[in-house]
Amino acid sequence: MQMGHDHGHDHTHGANKKALWISFILTTGYMIVEAIGGFLTNSLALLSDAGHMLSDSVSLGVGVLAFVMGEKVADYSKTYGYKRFEILAALFNGVTLVLISLYIFYEAYKRFLEPPEVASTGMLTIAIIGLIVNLVVAWILMRGDTEHNLNLRAAFLHVLGDLLGSVGAIIAAILIMLFDWGWADPLASVIVAVLVLISGARVARDSVHVLMEGTPKNIDVDDIVATIKDTADIQDIHDLHVWSITSGQNALSCHAVVTDDRTIGDCQGILKKVEERLKDKGIGHVTIQLESKEHPHDNSVLCSDHTHEHDH
Repeated sequence: MQMGHDHGHDHTHGANKKALWISFILTTGYMIVEAIGGFLTNSLALLSDAGHMLSDSVSLGVGVLAFVMGEKVADYSKTYGYKRFEILAALFNGVTLVLISLYIFYEAYKRFLEPPEVASTGMLTIAIIGLIVNLVVAWILMRGDTEHNLNLRAAFLHVLGDLLGSVGAIIAAILIMLFDWGWADPLASVIVAVLVLISGARVARDSVHVLMEGTPKNIDVDDIVATIKDTADIQDIHDLHVWSITSGQNALSCHAVVTDDRTIGDCQGILKKVEERLKDKGIGHVTIQLESKEHPHDNSVLCSDHTHEHDH
């Protein structure tokens, strides 16, 4: 029996998409400037930041595409719609971040062995402009729903890494100008690479958790079980599943055993009570099958897969 949908999910959708669009345009434009500047000044810190901005540009573009795909209505082929494309975009971004950080480590290692000449004045100028651009983009993305939307959070972490990269490049340029410390350039890129690696691994891990139908982090399963069992006329539950369709859109399904066969006749009333209580717990998409206590299907709270339990 189907009840309720998470209508609140769409309230910030338009603002999130607009934030990604503006961020995509700004990031792509400056990424080209920084890449050219990195080649002209021979700065790995600038080039690594430009490489990170390239991944930002791609990730922001994929993020916009994810929002556009997510707007497609559900059909018989994709009965939940296309909203999970956002999670695939976030996974792509996370893996990209990890790969870019590994490449920066490799390039930095070579430069530690043989520090090249770096045009520090040009490097400083480009890094300062980059910092300003990244601050603007980060501010735009922060106005979106970075707490609950994994796709937007992945893009924000990309830009945050860029921002720190610009700070590192500025410090490295000043050290090279004042003390002629050529190693400051690869050192700045290594610090950025560490931050990029951490954020990329986290985003990838969170994305895989959603794709594996993992329990949403903001959901306490014990609390959910207690909430349903405490509902009048419900004696027990089993075959419980809680998962995310996409960021901020949680779903639940289970079998509920009623205390009295006669109460099945009031199934709508029972289900409405459960739906209202679960909505306050962050679950907006609920499917519950009511059962007679004389004929329950199973007695375990979580579903057991018996498909492989046969003789070979």
